[in-house]
Amino acid sequence: MLLMATWSNLSLQDGASPLMEQLSFFHDHTMVVLLLITVIVGYALSYMLFIAYTNRNMLHGHLIETIWTALPAITLIFIALPSLRLLYLLDDSVDAMITIKTIGRQWYWSYEYSDFMDVEFDTYMTMEQELENDGFRLLDVDNRTILPMNTEVRVLTSASDVLHSWAVPALGVKIDATPGRLNQGTFTMNRPGLFFGQCSEICGANHSFMPIVIESTSVNLFIKWLSKMI
Repeated sequence: MLLMATWSNLSLQDGASPLMEQLSFFHDHTMVVLLLITVIVGYALSYMLFIAYTNRNMLHGHLIETIWTALPAITLIFIALPSLRLLYLLDDSVDAMITIKTIGRQWYWSYEYSDFMDVEFDTYMTMEQELENDGFRLLDVDNRTILPMNTEVRVLTSASDVLHSWAVPALGVKIDATPGRLNQGTFTMNRPGLFFGQCSEICGANHSFMPIVIESTSVNLFIKWLSKMI
């Protein structure tokens, strides 16, 4: 149990979207490959340094040079192919069911639900003295962004002043917010819950105080929330 708890603290957050689950799998896959490379290279170096007799075939010869050239190439293939697939999925533009626009400001976020009339609000970090007993210090906000699960969501990002970056690790989303430009990303949440993020671009003195909170709910609860906001 202690080992599992330690690994969960060191590893990535539990994925809440299909894309993040694929990213976590790729991370674990790559770490296994790197671990194997480290063990093999470490063993070879230890053998050459600490054993008096070194086999000349390990240092010279067409066979060993062919192996040393072919193995890294094969290793790169096993890493590159899944990586290219993930890069395609990250940039893939699909027909989203809901579009929201988020604007980074110094130092808070503004949200606009582009598919609905008059639904826009700002989110500020909740001060520590205003937190409730179940609040999250430096992560909670006064207005959470409510979105339905199992629904393709498109996020359009921009900024009104300096560079920001809208990032929610559990969803596998990180989109730069650039003044005068719209960037986009898509995600689908496969379970209900609260998913926290922060600005991932150093945007000024209060850079660490503009968190993001996405609340994933059922479609019915999302509609009820919208009816209150409109």
